[in-house]
Amino acid sequence: MDISPSVYEHAARIIGVTPWQASRDGELLYQAHAAAYRLYQHVPIMPGIDIYNLEVEAYGAVIEKPPGDAVPAVKNHPYKTLDEILKLPPLNAATDGRIPMQIAAAKRLIETFPEAIIRVPISGPFSIICNLMGFDRVMLAAADEPDKVREALLHLVDGQLAFAQGVKDAGVDITFFESASCPPMLSPRLFKLAELPALKKILGGMAALIGRPIPCIIGGNTVSIVELMLETGTSYLVCPVETNQPAFLEKVKDRLDVQIRINCDHRIISRGTQDEIRQEADRVIALCRSRPNSVLGTGALPYEAVPENVLYIRNYVRGVCSSNH
Repeated sequence: MDISPSVYEHAARIIGVTPWQASRDGELLYQAHAAAYRLYQHVPIMPGIDIYNLEVEAYGAVIEKPPGDAVPAVKNHPYKTLDEILKLPPLNAATDGRIPMQIAAAKRLIETFPEAIIRVPISGPFSIICNLMGFDRVMLAAADEPDKVREALLHLVDGQLAFAQGVKDAGVDITFFESASCPPMLSPRLFKLAELPALKKILGGMAALIGRPIPCIIGGNTVSIVELMLETGTSYLVCPVETNQPAFLEKVKDRLDVQIRINCDHRIISRGTQDEIRQEADRVIALCRSRPNSVLGTGALPYEAVPENVLYIRNYVRGVCSSNH
């Protein structure tokens, strides 16, 4: 059984810099994720810090420098209407915002660790629109004008496919992230009506570029949209700790072609005792054993996660699994 810790802003801690510093400097971004991989040997490496901010900053949002070691966030939402979103030109992966920096860091990681699996995080259109307009405006629009929301989401697909093309040209792989669209932000009905067409188009387009299905990461309480996510053609889903994990796994029991990452509670991994970590690992190991083609995940590790805890669960899981063979 594999273990797949999710390392983003936590990588900055490994080299003693803040998430803001690592997110703004290509050398620090590379060094942070290189150091994290040397320490954890995790699969995959996903080089990014504030992964949902990249595209929205390229589209005009201001990302504010946070105090201390907090994760950078959008300072203001630059657009108020869907009409403004519909006028945005597609992103240019070679020139816009920090996208070229992230692709360059991923390419260096491939060169340094040819044995590793490296996947650049690319955001989904609903997450982008929520950061460009603000959740409240998008939720009201989804309730009043779901067809127009669908149109706006589809409008952003070309820019994300251009980003994906830039990643492919650098010889790197892709993971797709779209957690803003999970219930209760979108009901299953609105997810199907407004979001699913864009997901099918973007994941289908990325799969055509890369030559295989793309992992689709949607966190939160996703048990009610599992079947819809499977319609995207993805080969990899997350079973989040925030959802009913046994019910989620029941819904994918016949889709053994799709790998499922079953997440531990990242709060326990971050600051729990060794006894608590073992209990949580045992819980998820049992779920993984009940479902072939599963991996154990940690969820996104916060900056302050204790590296010794991450190493402990990694070594514990490997020990349990090796003793059973």
